Amino acid sequence: MEKSNPVIFISGATSGIGEATAKLFAENGYDLVITGRRSDRLESLKADLIKNFHIQVIGLCFDVRNQSEVISNIGLIPVDWTNRLTIVLNNAGLALGRNPIDEGHTEDWDQMIDTNVKGLLYVSKALIPFLKSNQSGHIINIGSIAGKEVYPDGNVYCATKHAVDSLTRAMRIDLVPHNIKVTNIAPGAVETEFSLVRFKGDQSQADAAYDGYQSLVAQDIAETIYFVSTRPAHVNINDLVIMPTAQASATVFNKKS
Repeated sequence: MEKSNPVIFISGATSGIGEATAKLFAENGYDLVITGRRSDRLESLKADLIKNFHIQVIGLCFDVRNQSEVISNIGLIPVDWTNRLTIVLNNAGLALGRNPIDEGHTEDWDQMIDTNVKGLLYVSKALIPFLKSNQSGHIINIGSIAGKEVYPDGNVYCATKHAVDSLTRAMRIDLVPHNIKVTNIAPGAVETEFSLVRFKGDQSQADAAYDGYQSLVAQDIAETIYFVSTRPAHVNINDLVIMPTAQASATVFNKKS
């Protein structure tokens, strides 16, 4: 009988941490459900994963902010895949703007709250029944150092990542009777598209966020995700903060001129 691969579900898979994680798990024999809003990138990643790693991939193009899209797309996952669902990676998230709270743009607030908090909830609510049915699995939420500290002009983004931190701890309590692991991973500075999105395409501002020190890269976080997800069955990493060596807190860096 042919052995079936475990399945990982990854939101926000078309760039950065999500893309690096998809490649690492494909390399290690997982079948993947990858999701994102950019259909061209999603299809390109799907083709590359199948070609390079000879695994199976389902690509679902939707916005996690839209609950009906979440439900309808997750409903497309075949039963023989949901029966093998092992890991749910809630990775979709973003920061927009960096202003004092009275100068923030409410549309930015809405998008961050809808993506980082409500999107995580919508995806989790849709997938948890499969994990409960399997009486196993692992939910990994990508938080942030911004969920551990508050820094100047980070107000609403920090609030959303504090929510992720709290929701992860709440999920851990609610799901422990079902043998489901839950982990929060809170990175510091990771050089991805994150800052380019935050500063709305201003490349010079985005680059400045990583000047003068060696930041983390997406592969560092992907390897951390793989580590926490491959611990023995009796081990759950509840919370993991990972920083560049040159970063001691959200605002303290050892930068070289």
